[in-house]
Amino acid sequence: MPKKQTNIAVLVSGGGTNLQALIDAEKRGELGNGKITLVIASKAGVYALERAENNGIEAKVLARKEYESIADYSKALADAMKQADIDLVVLAGFLTIIDEQVYNAFPNRILNVHPALIPSFCGKGYYGLRVHEAALEKGVKVSGATVHIVTPECDAGPIVLQKAVEVMQGDDPETLQRRIMEQAEWKILPEAVRLFCDGRIQVENNRVTIKGE
Repeated sequence: MPKKQTNIAVLVSGGGTNLQALIDAEKRGELGNGKITLVIASKAGVYALERAENNGIEAKVLARKEYESIADYSKALADAMKQADIDLVVLAGFLTIIDEQVYNAFPNRILNVHPALIPSFCGKGYYGLRVHEAALEKGVKVSGATVHIVTPECDAGPIVLQKAVEVMQGDDPETLQRRIMEQAEWKILPEAVRLFCDGRIQVENNRVTIKGE
C-alpha cells in the first residue's frame, strides 16, 4: 500500500524564516500530504531549532565542524535522513557544502530556494545579503526568488518556480531581502513543496514540467 504521507526534512543554518513559512503553510493545509517530520541544523543554537521545537517537530544538530571532511558530513546527513524515512529534502538557508552522497540518496528530491531570478546572481559566493548587494549594484529593476531542484552544480538544477519582485528606488540590501522573502520566497517555496507532494513535478533533460498545467 502506498505511503500516504510525504515526510519532509528541512535543513537550516540560521533563523529559519523559510522553515516558518513551511510550518505555517502546513498548518493551513497547503502542503498537500506533506508533513515536516525532521529539521536538521548545521550548527547548534540557531533559532530555527527553536521554531521546530515550538511546533513539535523533531530537530537535530549535525554540526559541520564535528566532521573531518565534506564526505564524512554528507554521509552522516544522508544516513540521518534515510533513517528518518524522508521523501523530500528542503534546503532553507542551509549554507553548508554537501556532496553527491546526498544527491544520490535523494535524486530530484532536494529543493532549494534562492533569493534571485536564476540564472542572475547565483552560483558560488552568492548567498544571503550578497545576492541583493549584487542586484542593487547592477541596477536591476526586478529581482525575485527561484525554487530549483538541487544538483551537484551550485544553483544550476532544474527550475521549479520563480516569482519576480520589483526593486524600489532607495532600496538597500536589507529592504530588498525582506521584500523578496515576503513577496516571493515564502509563497513559492511552500507551493513547490505542495507540487512535489502531489506528484506533479516531472524532471526531464534538466527541465521541470508541472503536470496538470
